[in-house]
Amino acid sequence: MGIVIKQSIRGTLVNYLGVAIGFVTTFFIVTAYLTQEEVGLTRVLIDAAILFSSFAQLGTSSSIIRFFPFFKDEKAKHHGFFFWTLIVPFFGFLVFLLVAKCLQGTIIQTFSKNSELFVTYYRFVFPLSLFMLYQGVFEANANVLMRIVVPKFVREVGVRIGLLISYLLYGYWNIIDLNGLVIGVCITYFLAALVDFFYLLTLGRISFKPDFKIFTKPLLKNILFYTLFLLLNAITVNVMPLLNTFFLSAGMGLSFTGIYAIANYIATVVEIPNRSLNAIVQPEISETIKNNDFQHTEKLCKSVSLHLMLSSALIFFFIWINLDALFLLLPNGEQYEAGKSVVTILGLAKIIGSTLFVSSSALNYSKYYYWSFVFTVMLTSMAIALNVLLIPRMGMDGAALSQLISYLVFYLCLIVVVKIKINIGIFSTAHLKVLALMAGLVLLNYLCITIFQPVFYKLPCSHTAAIFTETIVRSAFILTVSIIVCYKMSISEEVNRLIRKAFRIHPTVNH
Repeated sequence: MGIVIKQSIRGTLVNYLGVAIGFVTTFFIVTAYLTQEEVGLTRVLIDAAILFSSFAQLGTSSSIIRFFPFFKDEKAKHHGFFFWTLIVPFFGFLVFLLVAKCLQGTIIQTFSKNSELFVTYYRFVFPLSLFMLYQGVFEANANVLMRIVVPKFVREVGVRIGLLISYLLYGYWNIIDLNGLVIGVCITYFLAALVDFFYLLTLGRISFKPDFKIFTKPLLKNILFYTLFLLLNAITVNVMPLLNTFFLSAGMGLSFTGIYAIANYIATVVEIPNRSLNAIVQPEISETIKNNDFQHTEKLCKSVSLHLMLSSALIFFFIWINLDALFLLLPNGEQYEAGKSVVTILGLAKIIGSTLFVSSSALNYSKYYYWSFVFTVMLTSMAIALNVLLIPRMGMDGAALSQLISYLVFYLCLIVVVKIKINIGIFSTAHLKVLALMAGLVLLNYLCITIFQPVFYKLPCSHTAAIFTETIVRSAFILTVSIIVCYKMSISEEVNRLIRKAFRIHPTVNH
């Protein structure tokens, strides 16, 4: 697990660099120079492209991770495995175009009333989805070759810089119009896919020459059957988080989608460690399950779940205690303050997803992966029903709550099946320590508020300056306490090792 932690940390650092760029883009450019409707337009276009590309992939990204061990051979350049990862999604994209053309009238009718701007730019979804499709495929190929940092840099940093430039050209310099902004978004994802492609070529470990001999009948049958179920399972991974965007856009308009998008961006920070750790650990889970080493798989799953629960919970906690200051800092923040509760609800959903996602990976790479279909139908049906029920009554909060409830029910059912079918559990007593730590920090925060606010709010400065000062001091104090308590509780030896290294604590100075 030590090697996995090191590699995931590098990926996480890249992710947070991207978050820093995204923070500047979202909080100082987008909200300052784009209207809520324009923010909603860019969000719904990107989400629509993600939705369509997830289907067009035909499960290629997950298939790459599951079946690469069967093709793995450095000398034979993996039997032309890369060739098949290009061809399969290409045919999927052609099918997607046909389906999208048939549904175009329905889509236009659904969004024309409250989101006419989306209808105007709907045609850009097609090229955008193609670029996203192959960017995901190239990333998955890099993952199985244990090269995650460059593709992550492209996605988390390169794409955000491209979007930032597009927003500046439109809103700040007024060089391009709204049509140019949408084209700029498309160009950004095209360049991202292109860079990933050339990076794979530089590795010298891929081949465009297919090896038909390696396809035995059992293997081919397994690939086709698995791909079919992954196509359905794409709903779980990609469609679920996007349902809220479409329901809000169709039912309430792009302005509400824009507010929701900003709130969702803040909450998305919670799951950044999940992106890095799962990206590097999934090939290992696939390998151990293939070798029937379920004891190692369970140990790996417990460790991943624990570290993601700890990291995501701490990140959410510090976002949550600083929400007031965050929206005060935001340009036009008063227009987006309605998303405060959305951040809280979605943040909790992200913690659940980050902590329990590894159970989905274990099931998908086992011989019982077809259970994914059952859970996909259940999750999607529940999410749609809750959106229809809650959005008219609770607005944006209803959309966020529908995701939280759906994820909670889905993952609880999933971990039960994983335990029954392949006897893999993802929880340990250390998870209880994390819950105890978080409960203690919540109480500490309320105690600090009662002590610090009366003191800092009496300072001879503006009310805004007093709020920021109190928030920074309180957060720094709680962060210091959380590090000390986490170390003393010995929640994780890997975390304790990082703390000792960061603060130069001698190993003999033990808890």
